Amino acid sequence: MRVLVTGSAGFIGSHVVEALRARGHEPVGFDVRESTPADVRDADAVARALSGVDAVCHQAAMVGLGDGVADAAEYVSRNDLGTAVLLSAMADAGVGRLVLAGSMVVYGEGRYECARHGVVRPGPRAVADLDAGRFEPACPVCGRELAPGLVGEDAPADPRNVYATTKLTQEHLSAAWARATGGSAVSLRYHNVYGPGMPRDTPYAGVASFFRSALARGEAPRVFEDGRQRRDFVHVRDVAAANVTALEADPPEGVLTVYNTGSGEPCAVGRMARVLADAHGGPRPVVTGEYRLGDVRHITADSSRLRAELGWKPEVGFEEGMVEFARAGLRGQRPEQAP
Repeated sequence: MRVLVTGSAGFIGSHVVEALRARGHEPVGFDVRESTPADVRDADAVARALSGVDAVCHQAAMVGLGDGVADAAEYVSRNDLGTAVLLSAMADAGVGRLVLAGSMVVYGEGRYECARHGVVRPGPRAVADLDAGRFEPACPVCGRELAPGLVGEDAPADPRNVYATTKLTQEHLSAAWARATGGSAVSLRYHNVYGPGMPRDTPYAGVASFFRSALARGEAPRVFEDGRQRRDFVHVRDVAAANVTALEADPPEGVLTVYNTGSGEPCAVGRMARVLADAHGGPRPVVTGEYRLGDVRHITADSSRLRAELGWKPEVGFEEGMVEFARAGLRGQRPEQAP
């Protein structure tokens, strides 16, 4: 299969290219960082790149939380306009298979259950609560403590920042393209992806990169809130393998199929920092009590649908992956900062 990989020079995209080659496919790279910059908003460049292509693996995106709304236009341009240009060109070229780099950020907060009121959806956390160190969302009905759980693909979307909003829009655009063309579209909603080749101090996957970058500088990782917030850290090779699996699958035509893509091992951020610091050789992390207003408290998803329907499963365990990550270099890291 000849596959156009947008964002092919990026952290995840470069691993997707390697995984495609390993499976005997022909990846075609398309990235603004390559020697001949290729922007997905450039309709002519996209049309040329699609020549002879069987499928598209769309990884290109501007990542991070988004700085309020000051950079909203740039996020929308790169992520949503870029996706629209790509999909339009795919329709013209008759390319009918798409795998999209989705994100778990579209959910907002994760799944919560109240002992009295069952499954509930808490709203954004109040600044007054965060300032007072009350980080756990409370039941919106009775104010009681909630138990976090795994969120499924059918949960309502509730994006809490500009980046999350653009990722959800990418899915809506892909669904519209699939309906209009009869093509097949799959969105893999990534969790916190980490691993070798991760850019230094990248906002994507946030804490994993920031903690690893701090350790490279000889500084203690700074853990926000109380360190008990839960995430799912999934290795980049497992994410790349999920992309190849989705490209090789036979998903239904005319619709967008969504799959959570995580390790299935929820982990507190503070624990991740300790494991990473220990594997790197210190210094130990510091819990600061600081917060970022756009962050959610817990977000861990159920990835069983991807396992059941496509046969994918993660191969890199948390401890193994973090040890490798602690000892691998970061993209953009100076040689003297390498472990």
